[in-house]
Amino acid sequence: MSGTDAVMVGGSSGVTYDNTVDLLSRIRRYELPCVLEVSDLESIVPGFDLYMIPMVMNTADTSWIVGQHQKAVEAYGYMIPWDLVVPEGYIVLNPNSTVAQLTGAQCDLDAAGAAAYAQVADKLMSLPIVYVEYSGTFGNMDTVKRIRQSLNNAKLFYGGGIKDLETAKQAAAVCDTVVVGNVVYEDLKQALLTVNAVK
Repeated sequence: MSGTDAVMVGGSSGVTYDNTVDLLSRIRRYELPCVLEVSDLESIVPGFDLYMIPMVMNTADTSWIVGQHQKAVEAYGYMIPWDLVVPEGYIVLNPNSTVAQLTGAQCDLDAAGAAAYAQVADKLMSLPIVYVEYSGTFGNMDTVKRIRQSLNNAKLFYGGGIKDLETAKQAAAVCDTVVVGNVVYEDLKQALLTVNAVK
């Protein structure tokens, strides 16, 4: 076993019901919590231990803050396992990422601006998680540190550009949870080493 705490399934593009079912069936062989980060209604699959629901804080497009969420509840509210649902305040900071382009996220924020969005999520909306998403590139750890310092109750997740033990250590020093992404597909050996940064 790798020593990781959980496996999170999700993505901004190419996530379908079929490939989510396939992936869940493969990771369920291991005794790890399985989390689905819901980015598309078509990819929601029963059987996960937790469903994380992103709310993109730094977009002017309200469909990514509450619009799609309202539609999902209207259509499927009677089936939603509310005790397994965790909302997360997403702050997208890589303008070249698929998620930034899809959501129209305003990524040109300085540390104070990003921290202000984090405080909205934490203090106004009482979201339990603030997720700083640099998706595909290693972010500015000073900005991430400023965001963490601004939080009272929310846990800070960081994702983006974690490719080895060193980047994982840098991120772990300024957040509560490090999310390891593409390196799992690109260099599994390096991905497994990242676990040592947080254990």
